[in-house]
Amino acid sequence: GTSNSEGAGKVSLLKKVPALKDGDFTLAECTAILLYLSRKYNTPDHWYPSDIQKRAQVDEYLSWHHANIRANAPKTMWIKVLIPLFTGQPLPSEKLQEVMEGLSTSLKQFEERFLQDKAFIIGSEISLADLVAIVELMQPVGVGCDIFEDRPRLMEWRRRVEDAVGKELFFQAHEMILNIKELSNIQIDPQLKEHLAPMLMK
Repeated sequence: GTSNSEGAGKVSLLKKVPALKDGDFTLAECTAILLYLSRKYNTPDHWYPSDIQKRAQVDEYLSWHHANIRANAPKTMWIKVLIPLFTGQPLPSEKLQEVMEGLSTSLKQFEERFLQDKAFIIGSEISLADLVAIVELMQPVGVGCDIFEDRPRLMEWRRRVEDAVGKELFFQAHEMILNIKELSNIQIDPQLKEHLAPMLMK
């Protein structure tokens, strides 16, 4: 649904979307929502394994992801699309360069530390770790930074994730991200621009 509806605003006090409302219970963090749903609906074990060591591996990835991939990948969208959209001017290319370098370091770690020569992050089956990773890594792709291009191992992993999730579902989930470039055609209220520009320039 749309995120600006009042309902979503009330549910997600942090003004973060997505938000989950289950009866009177609400959650606002994406990863927490996935974990909750996997427990509540008894999803297949491989998503969040009952094996205590495998589960710890998923948890390890999720906490690493937060400080690394999540800290870098979404910035590409801000730099290439959202900030120029609000400020009316492109950001200097060294800004993107900087973010891409940070992302590159994260991706190298991702491949060497987590993927290694496995099919998926924690082994032979897909888990929430892969899902959380792919969603974030599709953001740069959506704004024209193909981070998979020169990384065959990453590319293979992405294909396996797509197949495991099912291509159709995969593309539905990313349609919005992949269409983010269309945003640049939106006309933004000049007053809003004026208000946001100084904040975004920081």
